Amino acid sequence: MAQVPVQTIHRDPQLFYWILVPITIVMILTGVLRHYATVLMATAPKKLDQKTIREQRSLLHGINVRSNFPVLSKHSFTTRRDVLTTAYESGAYLKDPERRGQAPPNPMSDPSSMEGMMGMMKNQMAMIIPNTLIMSWINAFFSGYVIMKLPFPLTIKFKSMLQAGVATKDMDPRWMSSISWYFLCIFGLQSVFNFLLGNDNAASQMAQQMGQMAPPTGQMFGPGVDPDKQFLAEVENLAVIEHYSVLDGVEQRLLESATV
Repeated sequence: MAQVPVQTIHRDPQLFYWILVPITIVMILTGVLRHYATVLMATAPKKLDQKTIREQRSLLHGINVRSNFPVLSKHSFTTRRDVLTTAYESGAYLKDPERRGQAPPNPMSDPSSMEGMMGMMKNQMAMIIPNTLIMSWINAFFSGYVIMKLPFPLTIKFKSMLQAGVATKDMDPRWMSSISWYFLCIFGLQSVFNFLLGNDNAASQMAQQMGQMAPPTGQMFGPGVDPDKQFLAEVENLAVIEHYSVLDGVEQRLLESATV
């Protein structure tokens, strides 16, 4: 069987030092600056009053009872469900009982909501502006360069990812362009930022994007949410539970395991 000829591209060895190393250093320094800029622009969370904390904690209490009812006895679960259901239906845990049944206030008129939106906008700008500047810098000075060859074989599907900015059809997918190295730095520098800045850092773009995609628990109590409807929905969730305990039949299971 004929072997596929090895594709060789004669490159200047200085490309490694004048393209790959500068891009990597700039990406690391940009991540460090982004972290400290985010820390400086971050606003302290607003302190909640006692009634708001009680409203939130009481709803979380019902959710925890619904999620962990198998570890409770039937009597204990029934007692908790009855107490929570009565309080939820009567509005005993509401922060503003007099506003029950009214539409929630407009989030755009809530100062705390506006502060949260401004914080999200600042984080977005801290990612967009550096990315735009670095991408323009790479396109202006390093566009079209092939800087390295990966030491392991790859399929043709990786060609578009690793050879961005190099319009070739027959080049081996293992060859990597300068623009592709920039994108790989975005995905692969998380461990470097963890080493330099600690695990709780704001330097990694992928970590920030994943955090924004995941629904935070704060949205449960965010602006524009009616807590009374949440309480009534939790009443329905608790009512449909058919209780069982992890201790049901434990004596029989213990005897069966002992006889085996």
